Amino acid sequence: MRLTVVGNPDNRRVDLFTRAVLDAGLPRPTVLPWADVLTGATPPAAGALVRVDSPGEDAEVNRLLRRSATPARHGELVGLADTYAGLLRGLDRVAAGGAELLNDPADVAVLCDKRRCHARLSAAGVPVPAALPPVHGWEQLRAAMAAARWSRVFVKPAHGSSAAGVVALAVAGRRIQAVTTIEVTPAGLFNSLRPRRYTDEAEVAGIVDRIAGEGLHVERWLPKAGLGDRVVDVRVVTVAGRPTHAVVRAARGPLTNLHLGNVRGDLAELRAAAGPAAWAAAMRTCERIAGCFPRTLQVGIDLMFLVGWRRHAVAEVNAFGDLLPGVLTDGRDTYAEQVRALTDGRWDRWRAAAVRGPSRGDTAGREPARGGTAGREMLACGV
Repeated sequence: MRLTVVGNPDNRRVDLFTRAVLDAGLPRPTVLPWADVLTGATPPAAGALVRVDSPGEDAEVNRLLRRSATPARHGELVGLADTYAGLLRGLDRVAAGGAELLNDPADVAVLCDKRRCHARLSAAGVPVPAALPPVHGWEQLRAAMAAARWSRVFVKPAHGSSAAGVVALAVAGRRIQAVTTIEVTPAGLFNSLRPRRYTDEAEVAGIVDRIAGEGLHVERWLPKAGLGDRVVDVRVVTVAGRPTHAVVRAARGPLTNLHLGNVRGDLAELRAAAGPAAWAAAMRTCERIAGCFPRTLQVGIDLMFLVGWRRHAVAEVNAFGDLLPGVLTDGRDTYAEQVRALTDGRWDRWRAAAVRGPSRGDTAGREPARGGTAGREMLACGV
């Protein structure tokens, strides 16, 4: 088995996957740097198995993706749509040599566009928050919220990640509150690790109008269940169609990403609060989601239980969402689990059995329903 990793060589994702490959007794994988891909390197040849990792956390790679003459300043929110276009060009270059990619380029194209991903999940019967029709600025957003009679929404850049540029917006009469990672400076908009609250409508309108140029996806803000004094959601990683790893993200605000200073919660406590039936239904939903992307080895799912714990919905599905350091199932992290699926035949069996159906369509979102009944009960999520 010849494995190649497309990634940024100094990134810990590449290092963790390389360790998993070596621990399995396989030869050290070849690392093809994203910078080389984007500057014309020869793609992996037919016969290679290729894991494509995130191109993030590298200023020069970001510049190349955007086809910009200058790199972005640290944390600068710029060129998200151009970065997405560059990612797709890069994936086409990687696939051009005939190698087998473990992240299908067509799947990645959907996963990295929140509008298309939401539509695919909705068409497959996955419970997702309802979404507004396309909006292109503050005035359209306010009008669409009023027409839908929604007072709280999440405004998301169509091609953002790690909560970058996300605005959790609440409106009550003339009062407005926006919680976001965006820091407004005279030099531009910057992504901050410390979420900020804005209450001045003109300031919030300016933020929304500026990020709207990159494309927006707006979803209804659903009330999440909580444990103690924090709201919680769960990042679930599926490997070859099966939920295998999960981590609880607990926050006192609406943005739960762990890198924003939030904490890991207790998975056993969450499962006890949800109860066996609700947890099993949520895991079936995760299986259904994996089935929407059957040519992709792993996806990371942001799953939320709603207040009362009886219902759940899916906030995001991530193409590069398998970085869960220290989260083990049967002694394996997410990377070791993927290597095992490749070596024991599970990846081949699952991919051969997966059937693409109506989940490939793009339709409007709908209100979340209780978890579906399709699929096996895969409950092997542990820490």
